[in-house]
Amino acid sequence: MYTLQMQTACQGESTNEPEDPSRHHQEVAKPEPPDCSNFDIVKATQYGALSRVTELVEAGADVNQPDSETVTLLHWAAINNRKDVVKYLIAKGAIVDAPGGDLDATPLHWATRHGHLSTVVILMRAGADPTLRDSEGFSCIHLAAQFGHTAIVAYLVAKGINPNMPDKSSMTPLMWSAYKIKSYFYCSLDPTRLLLTLGASHSLADNLHGNTALHWAIIARNDLAISTLVHYGASLDTPNFLGETPMTLLTPDLGAAWLGHKITQEIREKLGRSRDRCRDKKLRWYCMVSTPFIAFYVIGIILQSGVDYLIKLGAFITLYVAAYLANHYVFDERLHQVLPMSVYLATKFWIYVTWVFWLGIHAAWYLWLLLVAGSVPLWICFLQSWRSDPGVITATHEEKLNIIIELAESGGFDPQWFCNSCLVRRPVRSKHCSTCDRCVARFDHHCPWVNNCIGAHNHKYFLGFVASLLGMCIVILSASVQYWQFECWTNLTNGHTPDNYFVAAATCDTWVMWVAVNTSLHSFWVGILLAVQCYQIMVLGMTTNERMNAGRYAHFKDGNPFHRGALQNIADFCNCSFCGVKAKPSSDWLHSYDLKQSIEKVPLLATKDNFQYV
Repeated sequence: MYTLQMQTACQGESTNEPEDPSRHHQEVAKPEPPDCSNFDIVKATQYGALSRVTELVEAGADVNQPDSETVTLLHWAAINNRKDVVKYLIAKGAIVDAPGGDLDATPLHWATRHGHLSTVVILMRAGADPTLRDSEGFSCIHLAAQFGHTAIVAYLVAKGINPNMPDKSSMTPLMWSAYKIKSYFYCSLDPTRLLLTLGASHSLADNLHGNTALHWAIIARNDLAISTLVHYGASLDTPNFLGETPMTLLTPDLGAAWLGHKITQEIREKLGRSRDRCRDKKLRWYCMVSTPFIAFYVIGIILQSGVDYLIKLGAFITLYVAAYLANHYVFDERLHQVLPMSVYLATKFWIYVTWVFWLGIHAAWYLWLLLVAGSVPLWICFLQSWRSDPGVITATHEEKLNIIIELAESGGFDPQWFCNSCLVRRPVRSKHCSTCDRCVARFDHHCPWVNNCIGAHNHKYFLGFVASLLGMCIVILSASVQYWQFECWTNLTNGHTPDNYFVAAATCDTWVMWVAVNTSLHSFWVGILLAVQCYQIMVLGMTTNERMNAGRYAHFKDGNPFHRGALQNIADFCNCSFCGVKAKPSSDWLHSYDLKQSIEKVPLLATKDNFQYV
């Protein structure tokens, strides 16, 4: 008996957590509160009429008197999330673990089943036992996992409940979550991912079918749970009591749209039927990294060769077919992460080679000086942008549990301030990067060209990298012009008009033209990127993420709280004083949890337990 009764309160608290999730972001008209003066104590409890409940209890009503179905007042208050009534009844001696209803469930079971985190907290603070089972053999953590109440699952585990607690059939919360809850994005509230993060075992099996969590996810066709479990190392070869392994259950569905490419590829590899002829993942990675280097050289050689144009066209078609076959039979899902930076490194490598054997011969001394002097900060800033910590927000397992308890007991988990994937408190201006799967302080963007996030710790290096790269591109283009003037002077002046210089230069040395075209393209996007970054830092005082998603953050509705004028913005970003403007270093963005204090630059002290401010 889990019937949710009244949704309208009178003379007391309103319903804070409607049961229909689709109503969370809708404007719902509030009906006029009814007259509660004639309510009996059960109805008054259901409505949350605290004054009427108080009146009846003071008049002699027994707070522990069950109805004909053994349901107590505390049950009704818990299922309707009447927090003030729950507190009052407990203060008046209500038994917190009284069983009631058809399932002999406690008030804590009722609150858990309906996802009332605040009531769960109140009951547990009053001594309610979350390990008690109802007549179906479920404890509170099983109910929370079955109904997708991730916040309650997190709170129960943080309070010491075993994430591997079995029910009467040895079904663990992870098994129920994988079987019952289908989420479509990692950012959604997914108990499967949460339980694995908190240490739940994916190798346990129930005693009725012998199924693991992965078996149950496959039976439910829960593609995200399958992907998550495999990512965390769940075995594809564990048999159940019928001898069925996850692999044999998945085999008939290989190629099905619901299963997804990544899981399909891994199953095929296990079965030895992978379309990827290159089985070694490390070798595949080297193939993906080296391909842009080879492709750049081959294209340049084809263009430079003096063969007929039809032969060149055939060579390009052959190159395209080779790339297509490599993409389907050698490369894997890591390509989109590896390719951009490999293209950049390949271009830079062949630019240096071209400088040594072509451009440097006729380049002026000052271009040599600019190239050498500019390459030093370029490589330093690139390596710092690529390999350094962008400001990843980390916490120990104990700290994560403490954060969960603190947030649950202080009002709940606001997605803007708590990351459900990393289980950490989100500082001001931070964001979870879906590519890196981690939270980054003062997140700007994830840059594919350096294969790293750009955040609080490496943003300055990234800006230096972009500026140095633009300077290097300008030097290379200038040296290309000088090379053409020396090597191709006759072609450039022999009857050619200025608008035909491009054709004449390409005819003279196609390889140099190929490198120059690539350098020009780099100059274009690097110049735009540098201009946008400078505009955001100086004029707006915002990060790229904040500029693109300002509407999602409440603190931008009344203007930008982080903008303090162009000169001051530059001084703060560079952490240096100039033109009479003194730098006011930004807060420690890894531990800034209060917007007002972050703006006012009040020093913060992050403690182990609750990140107090000083």
